[in-house]
Amino acid sequence: MSKLKTAALIPARYASTRFPGKALAKIKGKAMIVRVYQAVEKCEMIDQVYVATDDLRIKNVVETAGGKVIMTSARHQSGTDRIAEAAAEIEADLIVNIQGDEPLIKAESIARAVEPFTKEDQLKMSTLKREISADEAANPDLVKVITDKDDYAVYFSRSPIPFYRNAGVDEQIYYQHIGLYVYRRDFLLQYAEMEQTFLEKAESLEQLRALENGFKIKVLETDARLIGVDRREDIELVEKEIETRNKIEN
Repeated sequence: MSKLKTAALIPARYASTRFPGKALAKIKGKAMIVRVYQAVEKCEMIDQVYVATDDLRIKNVVETAGGKVIMTSARHQSGTDRIAEAAAEIEADLIVNIQGDEPLIKAESIARAVEPFTKEDQLKMSTLKREISADEAANPDLVKVITDKDDYAVYFSRSPIPFYRNAGVDEQIYYQHIGLYVYRRDFLLQYAEMEQTFLEKAESLEQLRALENGFKIKVLETDARLIGVDRREDIELVEKEIETRNKIEN
């Protein structure tokens, strides 16, 4: 297959319910959205990177740091809708949707999700997972995923899945879904136009819309430890993880 032109889009808004302005929150002295942008730039499989936002404050901070921004509507209800609008303005074969509140994202994880598209020309969408403990699986803020034998998603849920009926099962394995997505551009534009589905609304998980419409999602395993920033107190956890990584690398 010929080289696929790949664009990364980072949706960002200012009006986060639980943490207003979190995109601009400082982590070790650097705005979170800038930290994410610079991490994505390190991935050799990405040809172009943009922040997709409706907020001029975010635009100014990203551009001051040397980044590129696509301004989008303020009416979007989801990050997927926002990146679909931005994707319509650029030329690319693949669109990578990277959450703006994942400051620990690494180039290797992004490449892991992109790589299957170089081998599977019918693949529409991919994402990531990592193994977690039973205690972590009980947390509804962590989305879980189960896959078939070929690593395609069967279901995503906020509940612990699978349900182990026999408590004595020796090996109980759970996987957290990591919210990084790769789409073929044409499929993303189609996907954003689909109506919300029953399970999507029940779980409040957009990716279920693809499954309910009969599309497959490839799920690649990674051992990357990510800490999404949902609340102010998460900043301290991220900074501690950065310090730990720096000590290991040095």
